[in-house]
Amino acid sequence: MQRLRVRYAKRGRARFASHRDFGRAFERALRRAGVPMAFSSGFSPHPRISYANASPTGAATEAEYLELGLAAIRDPDEVRDALNAAMPDGLVIVEVVEASPGALADRLTASRWEILLTGAEPEELASAVAELLASDQVEVERMTKTGLRRFDVRAAVVTLTATGDRVELVSAITEPLVRPDDVVQALQLIRPVLRTGAPALVTRLEQGTWDGERILDPLVG
Repeated sequence: MQRLRVRYAKRGRARFASHRDFGRAFERALRRAGVPMAFSSGFSPHPRISYANASPTGAATEAEYLELGLAAIRDPDEVRDALNAAMPDGLVIVEVVEASPGALADRLTASRWEILLTGAEPEELASAVAELLASDQVEVERMTKTGLRRFDVRAAVVTLTATGDRVELVSAITEPLVRPDDVVQALQLIRPVLRTGAPALVTRLEQGTWDGERILDPLVG
């Protein structure tokens, strides 16, 4: 009867929650909040929840999205407040709106990230960023479910800027998906001195459609 789109955040220690951990916590919150979920048909019905482009485990985020199917009409703000009262610390429902026509995934084509490289020398980081942007291709390797995979990072980088020991990245959501840690690996290949031993701290700030200047909010329009 109703489709709702949800923006949620993972803050603090909740960044270590996996996508599966979040899914379990969210379904418990739906039950506790009394949200009238619609269920799939078949032998094993499950609540109609569609997730889109979940961030990697260990990344904090302010811009994760999902879509809900409800069996009765509810006020989106009331659903948000009821869910937040039932969610664990650090998992926050930021916004709930009525779903507009079209697929949510089609509105999620780019992300803006902040990456903190603790201990990185600002001049070395800025030089690595400049060299990566000037390159036609920078390949990295990552272990996947199907084995070690090698792919180009540069093609997915829309913008990349360095300020002190931080970089801000806008990346296209492509196949294969280029993650912030892949970009960090590329920068460290260019400047090995950036391997400080401290893990990069990653936060997704926005997710939506890149219009050439900014990322458009997928819940608007």
